[in-house]
Amino acid sequence: MNREEMIKTLDQQWDIIIIGGGATGLGAAVDSASRGLKTLLVEQHDFAKATSSRSTKLIHGGLRYLQKGNITLVLEALRERGRLCRNAPHLIYHRAFFVPSYHWWEGPFYGIGLKIYDMLAGKLGLEPSKHLSKDETISILPTLEQKDLRGGTIYYDGQFDDSRLALTLAQTAVDHGGSVINYMKVTGLLKEKNVVTGVQIEDRETGKTHQVKGKVVINATGIFTDEIRSLDNPKTQKIVQPSQGVHVVLDQSFLESETAILIPHTADGRVLFMVPWHNRVLMGTTDTPVKNPTLEPIPLDEEIDFILKETGKYLSRHPTRNDILSVFAGLRPLIAEEGNQKTAALSREHSILVSNSGLITIAGGKWTTYRKMAEDVIGKALLIGGFEDSPCKTQELKLHGWMENADPLDPWSTYGTDGKLVKKIIHEDESLDQFLDPQLPYLKGEVIYSVRYEMARTIEDFLSRRTRALLLDANLAVEVAPQVASLMAKELGQSKEWEVAQVESFKALAKNYQISP
Repeated sequence: MNREEMIKTLDQQWDIIIIGGGATGLGAAVDSASRGLKTLLVEQHDFAKATSSRSTKLIHGGLRYLQKGNITLVLEALRERGRLCRNAPHLIYHRAFFVPSYHWWEGPFYGIGLKIYDMLAGKLGLEPSKHLSKDETISILPTLEQKDLRGGTIYYDGQFDDSRLALTLAQTAVDHGGSVINYMKVTGLLKEKNVVTGVQIEDRETGKTHQVKGKVVINATGIFTDEIRSLDNPKTQKIVQPSQGVHVVLDQSFLESETAILIPHTADGRVLFMVPWHNRVLMGTTDTPVKNPTLEPIPLDEEIDFILKETGKYLSRHPTRNDILSVFAGLRPLIAEEGNQKTAALSREHSILVSNSGLITIAGGKWTTYRKMAEDVIGKALLIGGFEDSPCKTQELKLHGWMENADPLDPWSTYGTDGKLVKKIIHEDESLDQFLDPQLPYLKGEVIYSVRYEMARTIEDFLSRRTRALLLDANLAVEVAPQVASLMAKELGQSKEWEVAQVESFKALAKNYQISP
């Protein structure tokens, strides 16, 4: 993917213009382009900048929704989980989860629920759940709190790297003839006779504006859904009620296992996860209503303390704020329900709305169901645009870089077959065959690759989303930032002043991920 080349494609009539480069928008771009439609996607910042890079890294049916009796949503999510495991085996892998039992009734209760979960997955299931005794539990989870432990139930779900899947979707859309451009902000909608006919966009790098024509415009902007809807109609009612979820990252010594833990009931009625991820432990998440969505939501002290307190009940070694390597917040784009102020009670189902001007908005949903959301919204776009009916191809579509038998513990597995391109870059310059830091699994050559092939434009793009350095260890990410800036500046043809500004900007950003002493 090359940004300059993509910009050259703007001056044409598009079939579909998609606003938003998160999971929903990128999924829609793949669906649209694979049906043969001329497809353009624009994103105001970087791909997966907001919600789509800040998830719990799970592709799952959602046990919480099963508990609430939302069988339809769970069924859909389990089917999509199975399809993703098949279509992107280099990105999605099986992870064992353990639900501990400390009271006599918990074993049978959770065991039955998880058998139902298995049953709902049907032929697209992963592995069957099973009960473990206390001794079996301790053997696989040695750091679990053992007082009153009775054993528990193990089950299987999918795990992934969210921003890497987002980039793969962008590449897949391009593979099928689509154009995707980051740092392109929609500043207005073009209309003729009160019908939307395109978008006005501003290049955030140059300030240049473009008027781009399209037969159908899709608003897939997640937490910023209502901003685009207000460009169409300033009097429109808000439909998104953002909810903040915070995650805390600890050293792997707190878990010492490749089995994740699910805490089925917390003080606020949610579930909590403790998940192995890139040789760290990812713990979360919270549910805090937010009035004004931002690209960089800030974790609240009470959210951090809540996670530490609730997870500490289940670990023999209780984590403290001093143990946190990184903390990050994401905003869920939940669809508001009249009279419901508790975001934890809102559904993750998606909705598609068509305004009087023909603007299509898709809102809600979650990573696991992105493909189905895309199928639904492009199906609607075919009707609105008067296109010939063209069947969806993504149920069986192999995503970019598809590769079987990838090792999920290998950080290069997310590149799939593109790993050979990284190796080629390193082979051509041996100085790039060095780790940015011994405690991070990323080589200097990956910086060059991300600029050349993945549209990385800033050091934040590389350290937060092309790799996950910022989320794995915020302090280390700050330490390696000057190296990354130097490598990127050379590849992008930028000045020393650009390097300095980039490092300072990244340091300011990283403060949101660091824990103050």
